[in-house]
Amino acid sequence: MEGVAIAFVLELWETLREMAPFLIFGFFVAGVLSVLIQPEVVERHLGGRGLWQVIKAAIFGVPLPLCSCGVIPVAASLRRHGAGSGATTSFLISTPQTGVDSIMVTLSLLGPVFAVFRPLISFVSGLLGGSLVTYFGSSAGSREEPRPKCVEECCTGVEIQGKIPRVLRYGFITLPRDINKALIIGVLVAGAISALVPDDYFSWILGGGIVSMLVMMAVGIPIYVCATASVPVAAALIAKGVSPGAALVFLMTGPATNAATVTTVWKIMGKRTAGIYLGTVAVSSVAAGLFLDYIFEAGALPVASGMPWMVPGYVKTISAGALLAIMVAAFFRPSKVGEKPMTKEAGQTLKLTIEGMSCDHCARSIQRALVESPGVQSAVVDLKSGEALVTGEDLDTAVLSEAIEELGYKVVDSDFLEE
Repeated sequence: MEGVAIAFVLELWETLREMAPFLIFGFFVAGVLSVLIQPEVVERHLGGRGLWQVIKAAIFGVPLPLCSCGVIPVAASLRRHGAGSGATTSFLISTPQTGVDSIMVTLSLLGPVFAVFRPLISFVSGLLGGSLVTYFGSSAGSREEPRPKCVEECCTGVEIQGKIPRVLRYGFITLPRDINKALIIGVLVAGAISALVPDDYFSWILGGGIVSMLVMMAVGIPIYVCATASVPVAAALIAKGVSPGAALVFLMTGPATNAATVTTVWKIMGKRTAGIYLGTVAVSSVAAGLFLDYIFEAGALPVASGMPWMVPGYVKTISAGALLAIMVAAFFRPSKVGEKPMTKEAGQTLKLTIEGMSCDHCARSIQRALVESPGVQSAVVDLKSGEALVTGEDLDTAVLSEAIEELGYKVVDSDFLEE
């Protein structure tokens, strides 16, 4: 038992060392993208309907560091601001499968073939799903008159400050806070698989072929795992005999599908679109997995070969220590989004209790939807407590609740506070 525990700790540490330099760099690039490509920019380019919007949605989605829970409110906001159902579906499929942080971790643990193939398939599957919805999907759930769009700083949830602080804040505070729990669980699972499962244990059933793809699809579709956290698990599975293609199916279906995503798609775009969305992810993941296995077999390529030669050992160790510090610090950061006005001009204060928030993107999307609503002067959303304080004049609880529930969340209680 002691030997297993030691092996478990060693595997954890080695996984952290391999992924830390690339993940930290991915955090920085994600911070840059958060400043250069904000949701407002995405909405401006994806408004309207047509194949070109679907293509742009898939292109936008691949590098954005949004997990499947974070992409839901952004996609719902796209839809509310006039994006077509095809473009919204394309964005929903391509975005959670990858991101600059997960691409860098894929490079470090699975090698360059995976690092190139994964975002490419993410784009193709998004393009396929969006195109099918454009020509065969239902328009159920769309709004006849999209709400007016606020583009001022007060409506974006972004503090008025320099670009570099915003890059660092998002890359090393906001994003780690969103994925730290999932990433820690992913590394723990990878360490457990590496330490407890014998080599080639899964090769008899998951070593390749359509059966292995279907098994991994059945595992990946119902669960939630973010794109970055799924990589160490996939690397551990490959080391124990799972084929690269079967691991890719898990990497695609795990981040792209979960119950909340499917439910939200059903609600805002109709059951036909939800069926096309789920079917596209399932079929494209299996097809991509079979094709990836063929590439590895035809080219006699090494399986799950990382990039150990790219980074010196001491850099890996320092980076692993820094990554641990970043992830631990993320647990203690403030969870509130928005600011309460200093003046007493607002005549009402409404407290809303909200279910379903799981990350900073969720809180920011809700805060933005609230401040765009009629009569609202400001809104503060607290992720940790699941509450929002809204101030303004003539606040309509039904309208505010609808704005939140359109994003896929649920208002379970509301109460006007006395001044």
